[in-house]
Amino acid sequence: MRLARAFMQLSPILAALGRHKVATLLIGLQVALTLAVASNALYIVATRVVHLSRLTGTDEAHIFVIRNGWRAGQNPTQVEATIRADLDALRRVTGVRDAFASQTYPLAGANGIIIAGVKLQQDQSTRPPRGVVYLADDHALDTFGVSLEEGRNFRPEEITTYSPDDKPTAPAIIVTRNLADKLFPDGNALGKTVYLPGGPTAIVGIVASLQSPLRESAALDYSSILLPARSRDPDGVVYLVRTEATPMAPVIAAALKSLEPRGGMRIIDAKDGVVTLAGAREQAYAADRSVATLLSIVCGLLMLATAGGIVGLSSFWVSQRRTQIGIRRSLGATTGDILRYFHAENFLIVSGGVALGLVLAVLANIGLMKVYPLQIMPLYVPLIGAIVLWLLGQLAVWGPASYAAKVPPVVAIRTS
Repeated sequence: MRLARAFMQLSPILAALGRHKVATLLIGLQVALTLAVASNALYIVATRVVHLSRLTGTDEAHIFVIRNGWRAGQNPTQVEATIRADLDALRRVTGVRDAFASQTYPLAGANGIIIAGVKLQQDQSTRPPRGVVYLADDHALDTFGVSLEEGRNFRPEEITTYSPDDKPTAPAIIVTRNLADKLFPDGNALGKTVYLPGGPTAIVGIVASLQSPLRESAALDYSSILLPARSRDPDGVVYLVRTEATPMAPVIAAALKSLEPRGGMRIIDAKDGVVTLAGAREQAYAADRSVATLLSIVCGLLMLATAGGIVGLSSFWVSQRRTQIGIRRSLGATTGDILRYFHAENFLIVSGGVALGLVLAVLANIGLMKVYPLQIMPLYVPLIGAIVLWLLGQLAVWGPASYAAKVPPVVAIRTS
């Protein structure tokens, strides 16, 4: 019976909308634009949230980094000797689990980054998979808090030295699973000989995951290489330190104090010289977080503006059709009939806007893909947006519809 009544109301609803073409068209366009903009914006927000939620693969909560610059006038031999002494001192600090020296750290950015192509044959002409190099030693795995999936750790005798002008080379390397699978899709990377820019090397270990210093590089995100070498860069080095399950602040203070005996050889910035890995994450993804917040606010305002437009239009139409409502009530229309009329009317308007909005949302996504590193938006995203707009429309029209349904027939006719 209710379904039959709904179909019977369809003809007068369409006739009424035909008499208000401009207002109906404007609300429909507002719904369409809201769906197109909001669905794409929320999809970007979702991708940003996923992006900034990625794990580095390390024991992030217990790692801090000391950015250590060298004073001018030191030769590579002095630098290497100081690094050895510093690491020995850092590992003796109470609360420190392990430490090692490198040229960079996860989410550090492009400074100090080393990117190396990894070839399967020395004379390979095709472009090889690339990996981001971390200078490391036999303490790196424990400091990062990563575990070997396959293979072994570095041996002390495999640790070499590396200067900025050198080509990456070593007797052995440890790679992430991501890079290993790119090189050997069959899963047999362990023990294989590959070729770095500086010469051949063997893959002696594979770790599950280790994020690169770059925050925005899909091709290199988890394609990392641990190269057994100590930096001899005269500009500086970074010490990665992993603490035990203790408050980090006193350990950081003690670590810096342990470096003071050789303080005349180094420069550690008082403000930015020490950064926790958690702090590096906050800094690296600050822009992403701001964009996600701003787009979420814009989407909320768009939804509110659309709801406000529906409320305003519905209130206007109620005032315009008080006589019609009164006559219908006099002829036996119930409160539910009046409510269903206005809800059905709103549903038709929003549905027209949704149909156009779905097309605009897809076109907008295609356009954004040309200027923004974005994948094709799944169809369920605008469909969820459509459902939200349908519900929002029904909620927005409920107030004016309820008011119209409660007006007594005599009052409605007399005041029209």
